[in-house]
Formats: sequence, structure tokens, C-alpha cells
Amino acid sequence: MNYEEAKLRFQKFIDDNFDMNDKKVSHKVIHTYAVVDMSEYIAKDLNLDKENVELAKIIALLHDIGRFEQAKEFDNFKDYETLDHASLGVKILFDSNLIREFISDDKYDEIIKLAISNHNKYQLNMENMNDQEILHSKLIRDADKTDSFRVKSVDDVYTMANVTKEEIEGSSISDNIYNDFMSKRTIVSKERKTAVDIWISYIAFIFDYNFTSGLKYIKEKDYINKLVNRFDYKNVDTKVKMDSIRNFAINCIDERISMDDRITGFIISL
Repeated sequence: MNYEEAKLRFQKFIDDNFDMNDKKVSHKVIHTYAVVDMSEYIAKDLNLDKENVELAKIIALLHDIGRFEQAKEFDNFKDYETLDHASLGVKILFDSNLIREFISDDKYDEIIKLAISNHNKYQLNMENMNDQEILHSKLIRDADKTDSFRVKSVDDVYTMANVTKEEIEGSSISDNIYNDFMSKRTIVSKERKTAVDIWISYIAFIFDYNFTSGLKYIKEKDYINKLVNRFDYKNVDTKVKMDSIRNFAINCIDERISMDDRITGFIISL
């Protein structure tokens, strides 16, 4: 298992099949490598051994391989309107045995398959998974979400969300979306009605973290403030509610980190 060799093959796969001048393709390539870095960060923060760190990086490298075909065919990343990019990724990798060009040993196949297929699901289905499969399925979900905060803070809004800055700034927050957020629930994509609903659904990722490594990173980078402050909300009610969302999100992150630190401290003291 060699990440650097897999990376060379991944870049060849992109160069041979897709146009890097397409903003959506280049956007996802950058995201892919950033998720690799974040997966390594989380894996090392969890004190995983070298084998699992390397495996986490390869899963991250391949986790969005279905996105490129999705962008090419549909020109958007809306799974609920087009196709499930995680399922497509598994199909691309395993139906024609492309996976062997990235990793020679097949003993990791089930872990890779489960981690990729579950990385974008509303909830992680851990039924019939072993401990290593659960670990890597949780890790890639956290790494993907964490880089999403970086993406949302700097990248072109329309490229990543298919809505414009003006649409977000001019729209109102749906009651169901606001209530879900303030109840610490992640948001189902198809229930979003307005452009700002979409933006709030990204911030709500904080309620679906398995480890605090990513949350600590979000806090360190001040991503909650960066996402909320990115727009000049024209609707007064939206402006007020976005401030409430900001404060609630920051408090929730602090509480989760503090709770996990207390638990860790208690275990160490034993």
C-alpha cells in the first residue's frame, strides 16, 4: 500500500478523462488532496498506526472519484437531482477492477468500498461492519466535512453550490431548516427550499462529527464566522437568524470539545 503511487495513478485518471479547465473538475481535485491531508491529520491525532494512516489517505484520494463523472455529465453536484456520487465512485473503482491500479492488495477492498459508499450518506449505517470498517467510514466522513468548511470559506459559490452570492444574500431562511439547525440536526438536502437554506446545511455538518479532531480544526480556523460573514444578508430576519446560528454553532463546538476532553481526562486518570 503506497499513497504516493496511488496519487500518481489518480492524477493520470483525471488527466486522461477530464478537463482541468472545467472549474468543477479542478475544484474537486483540490478538495480531494485537501481531504487527504485532513484524513492524515485526523488519523495521526487518533494515534493510528502507519498502515491505517496510509489506508485513510488512499480512501480520501478515492472518496470523490464519482464526482468527476457527475460534473462532466450533469454540470452540478446535486446528488438528489442527478445520482449518488459515492455509489458511482464504488462502481467506477470495483466494477472493472480499477481499484487494483491504486492499491495492489485486495484485503482492504471491503473497507474502501464501505468507507466511500457511506461518506456522503445522511447517517452512517454501521450494521454488519467490523471495527476497522467503522473507523475508516467515520474518519473519511469527518475529513470530508472538515475540508468542506475550507471550501465554503474561499471557493466560488456557484461552482460548489449552484446558487449565486446574490441569491443567498437575498433569500430567507425556511422555518424547518432553522428549527432543524437549532435542534442540532443535520439537514436533508431535499428539504432545503432557499439559497440560504443550502448555506445553513453546510454549517450544520458540525452536528455529525465522530471525532473532535475536525471540530478543533474548525474552531482554530474560525470557519463558523467565516461562513456566516461571507454574505451581506439583505433580509432583516435572515440577518438576525444567521447571528443566532453563528453563536449556537460556536457554542455547540465548544461544548463537544470540552465534553470529549473531560471524558479523555477521566479515562487517563483511571
